Amino acid sequence: MNQISNVAVLGAGVIGASWTALFLASGRDVTVYDPAPDAETKVKTYIETAWPSLEALGLASGATAGRVSFSKTAADASAGAGFIQENVPERLPLKHAIYAEIEPVLSRTAIVSSSTSGLTLEALQEGWKDPANFVLGHPFNPPHLIPLVELTANERTDPAALDTTEAFYEAIGKVTIRIRKGMPGHVANRLQAAVWREAVYMAVEGVASVEDIDKAMWAGPGLRWAAMGPTMLFHLGAGDGGLEAFCDHFRETFNGWWEGLGDPRLDEDVIEKLVAGMNEQSRGRSPRELSEERDRMLVALQAATRSLRDRASD
Repeated sequence: MNQISNVAVLGAGVIGASWTALFLASGRDVTVYDPAPDAETKVKTYIETAWPSLEALGLASGATAGRVSFSKTAADASAGAGFIQENVPERLPLKHAIYAEIEPVLSRTAIVSSSTSGLTLEALQEGWKDPANFVLGHPFNPPHLIPLVELTANERTDPAALDTTEAFYEAIGKVTIRIRKGMPGHVANRLQAAVWREAVYMAVEGVASVEDIDKAMWAGPGLRWAAMGPTMLFHLGAGDGGLEAFCDHFRETFNGWWEGLGDPRLDEDVIEKLVAGMNEQSRGRSPRELSEERDRMLVALQAATRSLRDRASD
């Protein structure tokens, strides 16, 4: 995968800029296209902000923030690129127009991966004459710090393209999963939505404050989930009996909890309560300040878990 030395990024909002920073940190040349007049300034500012975190995680040989360039058209950005990360806004006509523009100039082996979170692969494939080298590669925000990428392909996708995409992402430090059945939100966002739904319900019901519900997550299961997923952790929770013993012992407990889970809606009253709770938790700190704090913790967590996983695999 080190043979893919030129990468194009189409769409340079927050996700596209984050991808750009990561691709640069992997030692590649990156060409960016975004029609916004201030895109170049914003992307360079984002890279400058993200670079210390990427340095802390370890830069590839030859990686510099200066290996980024900007094109005035998507076709110019994509011509000659071995991998194209598409981050165009979630509107089918816009995405289809980009695909129609770049398809004639793509090399035979170039992979196009879409960051889409809400559109189906089948709907996106309608914008291609030949979608064999097109896949969904949905990241978790921010892509330069969170390793997960959710991959989706189908019978119209060349299996080699999916394998190449997976190998490319893993070569730059990503952790990939393959979506076997398309669903809105893929996997991670559905898990996230399920947890937040219950958090919102408990806040509205007055079970605990917004801050304490958040604290219960990061100081409790969230810490364990940074190491292993929930099913594996419950497998370990029953000792030698494993998951079968855990389910046998706790089936009625979990069935009762599941039946009592809330089903809130984000109406005006609920949003007002959540915002008030967040204002208390933020204590006057701006979103930028909180994001910087988040990123410092993510870097530390990544460095620690990566080191331990590397030792386990040796």
